[in-house]
Amino acid sequence: TNIRETDAIVHVVRAFEKVYQAMPGVKEVCGALKPFNAAHLGSLFIARTGYTGEDGFEIMLPEKSAEWTWKMLLETGVKPCGIGARDTLRLEAGMSLYGAEMDENTSPLEAGLGWTVDLANQNRAFFGRDALLALQKKGIDKTIVGLLLEGKGVIRNGQKVLTNIGEGIVTSGTFSPTISAAIALASVPRDSTGLCEIEMRNKKVSAKIVSPPFVRNGKILV
Repeated sequence: TNIRETDAIVHVVRAFEKVYQAMPGVKEVCGALKPFNAAHLGSLFIARTGYTGEDGFEIMLPEKSAEWTWKMLLETGVKPCGIGARDTLRLEAGMSLYGAEMDENTSPLEAGLGWTVDLANQNRAFFGRDALLALQKKGIDKTIVGLLLEGKGVIRNGQKVLTNIGEGIVTSGTFSPTISAAIALASVPRDSTGLCEIEMRNKKVSAKIVSPPFVRNGKILV
């Protein structure tokens, strides 16, 4: 499950403390890292990034050290979680996943990741910059939105979405335990708003188009 806003700060602080307790040698490096930054520490690669939308660290280490590190984290009280739980948090946070919301045919602008690409700085040259500038000028045809199911059921990948502009498709869907409702990310025509319909098991179910994220730091935003 996710965290409520009153526990958000405590949750993050305790998560950091658990890492430092299990791996005291990383405290100085981790403490200096800003979000989206990374650093090497011996054989470790430490990044202040994550898969769930919450603050934390991803630590890459040699295979021979993995079992020991796992045991140390368990001894501090850290609870394991599966990929299903992580993906639910990822979806609540409205984060795009490669192979779902984006692939080699999807631009950052269409995937809701335009904020990660600096197109304003003329001195930044990279492959695809001209194509992105042209797309920015022309305007995208589709975009990623959030869907909040109004009734019962669970939204699943691949289901057709009917909006006030045209058809789209669900890219990720699940039941949110934080919101107690089914949520999804979907690729739909740009400027789709209001209510839409999702084709579920040969029937159309109403859903609300929202701007992700659904949850941020334990607080429900939709």
